[in-house]
Amino acid sequence: MTINTVENGNKLLLELEGRLDTITSKDLEKQLPALDDKDNVVFDFDKLDYISSAGLRVVLQAQKKMNAIGGELIIKNASDGIIEVFDMTGFSDILTIE
Repeated sequence: MTINTVENGNKLLLELEGRLDTITSKDLEKQLPALDDKDNVVFDFDKLDYISSAGLRVVLQAQKKMNAIGGELIIKNASDGIIEVFDMTGFSDILTIE
């Protein structure tokens, strides 16, 4: 998986490409400390092909972190397959998906 990071003041864009699975979720988890001083974080899933339960765990960690600091996490450009995973797991109810 490739993660492209774009920072703009208190905003952070993380563009994910490939598979977010047991092995690659550690790469995304390493990015979570960067969320501490951000008001707005966007995960762009346009080029994300797959998300596993390990990937879901990291996304949930990011959401909890943003909730704790009063920030906003947005998921953009998720494929129908990934949205289906979010729906089946109940993540659609706790994430902002655009």
